[in-house]
Amino acid sequence: MLALSTKGRYATRILVFMANSGKAVSKPEISSAEEISTHYIEQILIKLKTAGLVRSFRGPKGGFSLARNADSITVSEVLAATEGPVCLAPCIGDTCGRQLRCATKLVWQKATEALNAAFSETTIGKIAKNAANIGICAGWAYEI
Repeated sequence: MLALSTKGRYATRILVFMANSGKAVSKPEISSAEEISTHYIEQILIKLKTAGLVRSFRGPKGGFSLARNADSITVSEVLAATEGPVCLAPCIGDTCGRQLRCATKLVWQKATEALNAAFSETTIGKIAKNAANIGICAGWAYEI
């Protein structure tokens, strides 16, 4: 089974949470809302900050926020920052000794291109708006 790592999935969730929060958020706030350990959040935020997707603020009202508008950050960028290139088979990105005589390479290449196209056209802003529309914009909702 093919699966994205938790780092890529959680990074996307963290950015959606930030997009919907409208303010700088702390690691404990993210942890509480998204049920991710603060230690793991820190690892993810370092990668996202290095990639220029988030910025940090010091002080009592400090925390983390998006470095750009949510509508300009693609899932593809998030995955590249946390996982590296998304590629379904190692022969797609690398040269392979069987490249000229591989019957399946085209299938893996087309599938990889389709997956990357879906990630490239999906923005954090689109996901955040969808989350807000279905009422899951700020983690768990408690109703009485």
